[in-house]
Amino acid sequence: MARIAILGGGNMGEALLAGLLRAGRQVKDLVVSERMPERAKYLAEKYSVQVASAGDAAEHAQYIVIAVKPTDVDSVVAEVAEAASKAEANSTEQVIVSVAAGVPTDYYENRLPAGSPVVRAMPNAPALVGGGVTALARGRFASAEQLKGVAEMFDCVGGVLTVPESQLDAVTAVSGSGPAYFFLMVEALVDAAVDAGLHRSVATDLAVQTMAGSAAMLLEQIDDGRRAVAEGGAAVGPDTTAAQLRATVTSPGGTTAAGLRELERGGLRTAVASAVEAAKKRSEQLGITSE
Repeated sequence: MARIAILGGGNMGEALLAGLLRAGRQVKDLVVSERMPERAKYLAEKYSVQVASAGDAAEHAQYIVIAVKPTDVDSVVAEVAEAASKAEANSTEQVIVSVAAGVPTDYYENRLPAGSPVVRAMPNAPALVGGGVTALARGRFASAEQLKGVAEMFDCVGGVLTVPESQLDAVTAVSGSGPAYFFLMVEALVDAAVDAGLHRSVATDLAVQTMAGSAAMLLEQIDDGRRAVAEGGAAVGPDTTAAQLRATVTSPGGTTAAGLRELERGGLRTAVASAVEAAKKRSEQLGITSE
């Protein structure tokens, strides 16, 4: 099985490590690089995984996951480039997988041996509990088969989809920042429930379970639609599925209709659109250039 090096033992690096082990990957096929001694010791003891320097970890790996902060990418890539040169001499094919926010694929392509395959990954916070979604974008030299291998890696921490790299700032604004939007909505719903007379613990349970159940309904509806298409039925876009479910649970002249009317009057759609656009622009501003 392909050897995977995870360079960076922070939250996302650990989430991927734990997910890979849950999915049945062998410890012997995994190696982690973590510069903080305490963190390195923690990972080694908790997961019984080998911990090494970035260069040593990368040298014999087929997949090299760079999961460090953007400010640390330069130094890590320098070590990876040296290791890649040695691996190249040994005819070992290596795929660079970047989880570092805002770092484009050509940044790596310009610093690694010519023709190095690079795949950029944008997972989100729920990956920490195995329920995330990861958007992948491949660089100029990554093959479809290599992209598939990376997708299989991230499948262990949630859903996976592929987009053009030019769309990753929009992905960041939606799925990267999306959990915070969701938490804010839950917070607002809980506060409103308390104002309506419910105890805060009851309000929290009601809000969280309602959100979780509603998401499960929507996912099931989307899966049903995809199965129907696979069987030759008419396509139904996921964006319209939410609207259909909303209509299903909204009785004419009922309580839900009254509540929705106030959300529309308060400009919910406009506020969400503005939030996504602001997050997208900020993601673009924070991006590292390839120079």
